[in-house]
Amino acid sequence: MQTITTFTDADSWNRALYAFLAEKERRSGSRRTVEGYSRMLQHFFGTVGKPPDRITRQDVFAWAYCTGPSGKPPSSVTIGARLACLSSFYRFLIRMDAMASNPCDALERPKVSPSPPRGLAADDIRRLLAVIPETPVGLRDRAIVLTLTLTGRRRAEVLNMVVGDLTVEDGKIWYRYRGKAGKAGKRELPQPAYAAIVAALAAFGHDMATLPADAPLWPASGRNGAALTSGTFYANLQRYFRDAALPAAGVHIFRHSAAKLRRAAGESIEDVSRFLDHSSLAVTTTYLRRLEGQEDKSWAKVAEAIGLGESSTVVLH
Repeated sequence: MQTITTFTDADSWNRALYAFLAEKERRSGSRRTVEGYSRMLQHFFGTVGKPPDRITRQDVFAWAYCTGPSGKPPSSVTIGARLACLSSFYRFLIRMDAMASNPCDALERPKVSPSPPRGLAADDIRRLLAVIPETPVGLRDRAIVLTLTLTGRRRAEVLNMVVGDLTVEDGKIWYRYRGKAGKAGKRELPQPAYAAIVAALAAFGHDMATLPADAPLWPASGRNGAALTSGTFYANLQRYFRDAALPAAGVHIFRHSAAKLRRAAGESIEDVSRFLDHSSLAVTTTYLRRLEGQEDKSWAKVAEAIGLGESSTVVLH
């Protein structure tokens, strides 16, 4: 990260900036969010050329509404993101007794039109699954798509899974995951996802029962013992989207799809929120305690909606 060298007391303000970004990463658990905030703050202070204690609301307004590298006027979403980032930094400085006021407070945020709901419908998931080939790589990618769709977990939470994260207790399969900000949880793994995982490992010549606990759940192709990388799966996914005549999308689309399918299956908004570990940190902690070790009573409806029948289950040992 670059330093803000235009400050009169550059070291002090840089330390404040580093502290703010460190706190933001700890609270959000997202490195991408921190990198985005860092870029915006560096751009703002580098453009204005003033230390934080000399910034005026006019400076903030001019920067929030200025054109970006594309030369186009910023959208209302971009303006809102800029103001939110800068305001968050100033609230941090106020809490640290480094500032007395926030120059963003007097500025009105632009109204943002709600974006259309994201997520694939059941028919879209069926089309996607239909084009994934019955090769070892295809079976592995199919297992990942099903796990993402049926669990609603984030990309890293699924792709970082190892064999030891899965356990069989009382006739059900459970998975452990490590979420944002270091949160961990235990949920039931839907049978179709487990069956797909077993089939994919078998296609790579592996037996779930004999693999070490630290073995990757998603083996890479052609590299003994190596784990699949996020970039490789993303590239494969884009090809599947094209073959299924679906719009290109990132891996996160399956988290949206999971919520959409659960809602269509009859779950309340509150149930879906708990399923996805959403809401504030305090509420999410409560939700994690309530869901820890709980059965998943809705996956069967979602599985049926995306065309998975009894053949997708396995006998547990």
